[in-house]
Amino acid sequence: MTGPVVVVGAGLGGLAAAMRLAGAGREVTVVEAADVPGGCCGTAALGGHRVDTGPSVLTMPGVLAETFAAAGQDVERWLPLRRLDPYYRLTFHDGSSLDVVAGADAMAERVRALCGPAEATRYLRFRHVLGEMFEAEWSAFIDRDMTRLRALARPYALARLAALGGFRRLDGLVRRHLTDERLIRAHTFQALYVGLSPRRALGVYASIAHMDTVGGVYFPREGGMHAVPRAMAAAAEKAGAVIRYGVRATRVETDGAGVVAVRLDTGERLAARHAVVACDLLRAHGRPGGDGLLPEEAIDWRLRRPRLSPSCLVAHFALDRRPDGQAHHTLHFGREWATTFAALESGAPQPDPSLLVTCPDDRGPAVLSVLEPTPNTLSGADWATLTPRLMDRMFGRLAGLGYGDLSGTPRLVFDPPAWLSRGHSAGTPFALDARFTQTAWFRPSGAARRVPGLHFAGMYTAPGVGVPPVLISGRLAAERILENTP
Repeated sequence: MTGPVVVVGAGLGGLAAAMRLAGAGREVTVVEAADVPGGCCGTAALGGHRVDTGPSVLTMPGVLAETFAAAGQDVERWLPLRRLDPYYRLTFHDGSSLDVVAGADAMAERVRALCGPAEATRYLRFRHVLGEMFEAEWSAFIDRDMTRLRALARPYALARLAALGGFRRLDGLVRRHLTDERLIRAHTFQALYVGLSPRRALGVYASIAHMDTVGGVYFPREGGMHAVPRAMAAAAEKAGAVIRYGVRATRVETDGAGVVAVRLDTGERLAARHAVVACDLLRAHGRPGGDGLLPEEAIDWRLRRPRLSPSCLVAHFALDRRPDGQAHHTLHFGREWATTFAALESGAPQPDPSLLVTCPDDRGPAVLSVLEPTPNTLSGADWATLTPRLMDRMFGRLAGLGYGDLSGTPRLVFDPPAWLSRGHSAGTPFALDARFTQTAWFRPSGAARRVPGLHFAGMYTAPGVGVPPVLISGRLAAERILENTP
């Protein structure tokens, strides 16, 4: 069990596993089909501009720091970060706005100015509940290996979460504490991160609001979010890992004892005692009959009929200069709320979508990125006609919000078919949605129970979607390997 390890995919999960394994002295080879690291945290060219094609901010930077430390490196040396101020700017259809800032007192003052003193008092109580819920979840579920049977026995944590309202619906939980509709939206829109409406997501996902609005939001000082996987890859190589770009893994080979090799599209066969598959798991499974990356005995029943998240339409615009006073993140809420989620759940475009506008200030050429939630490709929509229609609507909406006429601006657009072509099943970069039957123990396992030595990392496994959970999934895969070998 002390043989080499092959990691399939140089995304954040695969790199996190490789850094820890190499830091522990293991022989590690990472194979990546693309020419650069990153996976979902990718990059693309837009004229002389570079754009991030995945996450636009980082929360829980301590998780990243621990990953670098496991490889014997200091994250500040490789990847200096800065905390954004404000974390978010939220604008509402009535013309009001709210900057989400650091500190309970400072944030309460913002709420007081927008919603009144009574709501500010309620907000402080709710903020305390968010903190309690996050503490109850973190060690028991988010930062814990749900692959292990002992993770099932957490009665105290379950009871604590239930008492805090974690098993209510998110919308109901927040409305139990807050009354101003604007503040409610500010603490429930995060449900989209896990592919559900606030009325369907569990209250435990209020932990995302805690990460965003309390824990802080960070960004690399230079190079955008793609600087994160670049730095991770460099640190992994310094620790001894070998990363091979432009080669694709085609099959994980096994014998009666478990993993023995990983075959590549070059015809090579990399001997391996362990494999960490950190790519799109649905594609890795392939079609029935075993034409995928994984052997038949590794197929996870939870992925036979998966429920996938909605997708998004993202437009990146190359600007001459950054707009004055623009926040890094501005969320423009539409007038409608419940109806927009209902449309998305039915597979239709949202009638009045909220737009997330990102405009980094990282010393590079100015880029404005706009995200609108959409159905995924399973909706059956004719994207050849729908994408231009949604883009025309986006141009009008942005002009009305004060961004000017961007219809003639150089742009790069990713719609669901584009995400599909980049390797995302059903054209969604958000993997499985986080309904109860796809959460925690019910999410695809981090280890193949019938194939010793085969592990999984990434957003399809627990803890789930998002930069910190994906980094944790890589750590958990590496820990299982290291614990089972000398």
